[in-house]
Amino acid sequence: MSGGTIAVVGGSIAGCAAALAAARGGADRITVFERAQAGLRDRGVGIGLHEDRFAELRDAGYLTSEMPWAPLNRRVWSVRDGDARHGRPVGEQPFPFRAYNWGSLWGELRHRVPDRVDYRSGAVITGVEPDADGVTLRLGDGHRERFDLVIGADGYRSVVRAAIYPEATASYAGYIGWRGTSPEVADLPSDGLDAHNIVFPGGHCMAYRIPDGVGGHRLNWILYTTPTGAEELHFDPRTPTSLPPGRVTARLTSSLRELVADTFPPYWAAKLLGTPVEATFVQPIYDLDVPSYTVGRTALIGDAASIARPHLGAGSVKALQDATALQAAWEEGGDWQRILDAYDTARHPIGSAMVALARRMGAAQVVNTPDWSAMEQPEFDAWWQAQNNGSDRTSGFGGHRLTGR
Repeated sequence: MSGGTIAVVGGSIAGCAAALAAARGGADRITVFERAQAGLRDRGVGIGLHEDRFAELRDAGYLTSEMPWAPLNRRVWSVRDGDARHGRPVGEQPFPFRAYNWGSLWGELRHRVPDRVDYRSGAVITGVEPDADGVTLRLGDGHRERFDLVIGADGYRSVVRAAIYPEATASYAGYIGWRGTSPEVADLPSDGLDAHNIVFPGGHCMAYRIPDGVGGHRLNWILYTTPTGAEELHFDPRTPTSLPPGRVTARLTSSLRELVADTFPPYWAAKLLGTPVEATFVQPIYDLDVPSYTVGRTALIGDAASIARPHLGAGSVKALQDATALQAAWEEGGDWQRILDAYDTARHPIGSAMVALARRMGAAQVVNTPDWSAMEQPEFDAWWQAQNNGSDRTSGFGGHRLTGR
């Protein structure tokens, strides 16, 4: 099927991928509404892509080998052990991943969106009004625009999802992720080719290097823990949000520093404690699964469709795969309903499986952590397999294998 007017609400990685899918599907007019005025390129947190998933997305034409990345080979899980500088490894596992800078990856995808796409920065959507054969969007400036199809690519706080599923609210997992980046990468173990998980009672921290966007590297880390002094978080657990540097209280920062100083091996404690305060923020962890990725003339993609906890290492992969499935459904032809039904059939079950697996991982890695100090490789392997619950390398950690193209 070709033709039609398409709106993509959200212009980050999922939105750019959705616009690319619509263009390749043959839409006549595509408009992307991104609420941020600028600065998406400046978001410097890390993204990991499994090598197999990267190859599939490259072959599908959504990624290229020229995008800056840092190779990762292994993941080492280590616990504090006396004065041992790097701690004691409790388990190691293959980790064939590519590490990207979010802003750089977005920039490459943005560059691939055809010039004929109307990409509007600073465009806030305040209302979504579906009808039998289209959707009207209300903009923050008072204007209204109508489209044949609206794709919600507006992330975990999606206004499109709220319009079609007003009762669907994300569930707070009960713990948070501290995120940070640091320029201190000169002496990383194994020349920076390993990802490192530092474990402690009640959580863990994953650290790995990423491109810094200007030819060098930075250390990217995320630390999962149940917060102390939760009243300092100041967020509604029913409404997904994050706490940027300006909203992170001194008490929260102090609790993080105490946790790191008390439980991390000396080397990793110094790395995290040396991260500039202005380069850290708090990400409360949520999850959400919706009944369907499509309703009427609306479709959801990426985190707007389902929110899986970050433990899978597959958030961006999932958004890009959603886009390839939407493109494939478009190219198969038929009317709008047939296209949207094919897309939902291809992606909704995978999204639900990812949410379920990420919940199991969160329970094992944060909520009910094992006795790390008593663990060695055999115990680690059994613990890892139990939380994966039969998922293999093509259908679990790192994302599901791309099919249906």
